[in-house]
Order: sequence, then structure tokens, then C-alpha cells
Amino acid sequence: MKFYDCNPAPSPRRARMFIAEKGLEIPIVEVDLMANEHLSDKFKAINPQCTVPALELDDGTVICESVAISRYLEELYPDPPLFGVDALDKAMVEMWNRRIEHYCLAPVAESFRNFSKAFRTRSLTGPVDFKQVPELVERGRKRAEAFLADWDAQLADNRYITGDRFTIADITGVCTADFAMRIKIPVLEDYPNIKRWYEEVSARPSAKL
Repeated sequence: MKFYDCNPAPSPRRARMFIAEKGLEIPIVEVDLMANEHLSDKFKAINPQCTVPALELDDGTVICESVAISRYLEELYPDPPLFGVDALDKAMVEMWNRRIEHYCLAPVAESFRNFSKAFRTRSLTGPVDFKQVPELVERGRKRAEAFLADWDAQLADNRYITGDRFTIADITGVCTADFAMRIKIPVLEDYPNIKRWYEEVSARPSAKL
């Protein structure tokens, strides 16, 4: 297998953390997004959507998207279980992973990509160029900030996002929190439960990769 990565980006970091939590060692191929390597014909042959991460299997099959990669690896290497252990647990992990993606990670990305000068003509990922829409910068921030109170409340009685076990929801959460703080969203200042959780989760070896 080969893992196509870009170290600073939050999406491949999610899969990279998952791989580390499983104790796996998969060769990494760095893709320089700032140099537009993801838009090259060579990389389009790997992923026509021009995004990382991508996991290339030994038979040439390519799995893209961080959660799809993680689900594949969970099936191959079920311990430790990072998608839950029974029907209810799996549903809660799925629910909170999707909530963090939809209500926080996506809005942060929306704000960031419509603000950063590096993405003047690349406000959306993919093979097609889209110009920035300045109005989306503040909307993205407000969408993300609106979710923080619910996230904090969920952590009031839970060590991790869905209970006593570390899961993919926590991986998505810490990657989202770090991304949000890059655009100065106050993830920790007014949310003591998120702060307590963040300090524990961000100290894990996988979070430092």
C-alpha cells in the first residue's frame, strides 16, 4: 500500500492519525498542494478529483476520502475499534463524526478557502477552478462557532466525544479544532469541556504526526 498525503492539510491528517492509532506503517507519498502537484496528470490518474488523501492498494485499487480509507483499514485491522463496538456505539460515533464534519470542519474550510490568498481561484477542492466568494468567509466562521456550544455540551459527561473510548470522531474533532484555530475561531477560550478534551487528545502520539 501507499498513502498519498499532504502534511499541513486537515483531511489527510485524519487518515494519517487513524493509521497511527492502528499501529500501522504505510509508505507515504507527499503531494505538494501549494505546487499544484494534485492537479498534475500523474496525480489525476490516481484520483481524478485531485484531492488527498488517497490510499493505493497493492493491486492498484485506489481508495479516496479519509473516512473511506479509515473504514477499509478498520475492516482489515479491527483492533483497537475506532468506529464503535456495538450497534448503538457505532451509530453514535457515526453521528458525531458527521456532525463535526458538517457543522464545523466544512464551514471552517469554507471560510479558510475563501479568505487565503493561496486559494484566490481555488476556493473549492477538485479539478475545476472556482473564484473566492468573500461573503462566505464570515458565514463559514459563524456556522462553525454556532456548533461549539453543542460540542462542548456533549463533552460535559464524556471523556471522549462519544464516551469512554477514543474513536474516529475524536480524530475528526482534533483535526477540526486545530484547523479552526488557524483562522482564530475561539475553540478553547469559552468552552471548558472542549478545552479539557482537546488537551488530552492532542497529547496522543498520533496527533503529533
